[in-house]
Amino acid sequence: MAGQQRVYRQRIRSTQSLKKIFRAMELIAASRIGKARAKVTAATPYSHALTRAVSAAATHGRTDHPLTSERKDTNRVAVLLVTSDRGMAGAYSASVIREAERLIERLTDEGHEIDLYVTGRRGLSYFAFRGREVVQEWTGDSDAPTVELANEIADRLLASFLAPADDGGVKALHVVYTQFVNMVTQRPRVIRLLPLEVVDGVSEPGEHDALPLYEFEPSAEAVLDALLPRYVRSRVYACLLQSAASELAARQSAMHTATDNAQDLIRMYTRLANSARQAEITQEISEIVSGADALAAS
Repeated sequence: MAGQQRVYRQRIRSTQSLKKIFRAMELIAASRIGKARAKVTAATPYSHALTRAVSAAATHGRTDHPLTSERKDTNRVAVLLVTSDRGMAGAYSASVIREAERLIERLTDEGHEIDLYVTGRRGLSYFAFRGREVVQEWTGDSDAPTVELANEIADRLLASFLAPADDGGVKALHVVYTQFVNMVTQRPRVIRLLPLEVVDGVSEPGEHDALPLYEFEPSAEAVLDALLPRYVRSRVYACLLQSAASELAARQSAMHTATDNAQDLIRMYTRLANSARQAEITQEISEIVSGADALAAS
């Protein structure tokens, strides 16, 4: 019985230590989620304005551009997967990885070759364990992405899309990330980033609506050359910000649940330790009474 008490007390102490860690991680995530959500909100107006400008130039410029045209000279497709650098975030990384696997399976069935680009150590370790080659990786900033990181990723992907087929050029680029809906819901999403499908800022005119008039200076091609790289960078940055907010929200929720579970374990082990202590006391009393009866009988 004394051995059981020691085991239960040791488990209580270890669970209390884990509870402190879980609680600290929950508080850290809670303190960062507000800043991450503020960044998402602050970046939205610029992204929408840039989308409208690109939509107008692409729709009314009546010109072909490499970033808006389908490539026929290659069957390679690039997939950018956005995951987390650290665990303890519930099913956050697992959900977006499953979504990426479904996309890769669909593209492979269509006869495409896949070039993988991964942000976050969780996704990198997943593909490394399975022996899947990753063209390029970015780690260390999953919960606080910077504009510089987004620009680096976007420029690398743009270079891959514009490269000749013999140099590893790709015909399309898909991004798999997690959309932040609210503190409870985070939804894995897949978007085709290249070639551009510019539909967000353009609405179909009605029967009696007048079409807008646009003049491009110096030309529609020059405007698109300036806007489209900025558009791609803003979309990549938006995906990183959405994923960062989703990661922090998922970690806060997971650590809150882990803290509650640790408290339940502590209560259970405390009851078991008390039961073992009571059984030990009862056994000692029985031994004393039995010894006293034996002495009295003799």
